[in-house]
Amino acid sequence: MSKVQIVEVGPRDGFQSVGPFIPTETKIDLLQSIFSAGIRRVEATSFVSKSAVPQLADAEAILLAANQLQGLDAQVLIPTERQAVRAIDAGAMHLSFVLSVSDSHNYSNVRRSTSESIEEYAAIMRMMPVGARMRLNIATAFDCPYDGRVDEEVTTSVLKRILLAPLPNEIALCDTTGRVTPDHVSTLFEKCQRLFPEIDDWAFHAHDTYGLGTANTLAAWNAGVKIFDASVAGLGGCPFAPGATGNVATEDLVWMFEGMGVSTGIDFQSLLTVAHRVAALDGAQTGGRVRDAMSATCLL
Repeated sequence: MSKVQIVEVGPRDGFQSVGPFIPTETKIDLLQSIFSAGIRRVEATSFVSKSAVPQLADAEAILLAANQLQGLDAQVLIPTERQAVRAIDAGAMHLSFVLSVSDSHNYSNVRRSTSESIEEYAAIMRMMPVGARMRLNIATAFDCPYDGRVDEEVTTSVLKRILLAPLPNEIALCDTTGRVTPDHVSTLFEKCQRLFPEIDDWAFHAHDTYGLGTANTLAAWNAGVKIFDASVAGLGGCPFAPGATGNVATEDLVWMFEGMGVSTGIDFQSLLTVAHRVAALDGAQTGGRVRDAMSATCLL
């Protein structure tokens, strides 16, 4: 039976979009519920400026709780070398560094040029603890909220520069705006896998802004990708990408893949219960279709 790995990014990418502070205890309880539903890889939090993203100011406490769940692969997002040091000091062994192909978005996101972020990535790779892993997120790989569609040659040229540094364990191409279409997803992944055979694992991070999150995920799957980011209840969206209103919903991907006979290892009904809890959070901006469909009453 074919398998995919779904990386639950709700506790980071989802929660960061919520205005009212979610109590740390609630975050930990939801993290434990996600784990109980069978999810074994989670982007648990992000080590970022507490003033810029106050929702994630409790990163150390969240990582500590995540590390206590035996069998959970807890990755944490880090945008700079300074925050990488903070994450490592807190016990992170799976880092997720993000940089944008687009200088415009990179400046908006981390106040640095893409070239400066590439240099920081190389510095972080040189200081990684023994046994630690690195995922590299390539934001605006397909489209930029400021510059529009990103040419594939631009994305691959940035990757060529990045891969002069030590190789990451995995590279995720990110549809930051949700405006990409399935054909673009397929062609870029096929091109990257052909140009960079030294990378064993590729991942896809989809947004569902235009309702194409599952279609784009399927396009990546058909191109050979086996690792997909998703957020329970479709919670979240990039605060530095205007209009990117939501991640593809985890329950939508589980429904799709399991229906195709592709194993996710996730208990759908347990996940659906968590999704309803997340959707009820104060200030939550949610999406997806399966959750509502499963709750609807069919009238004939």
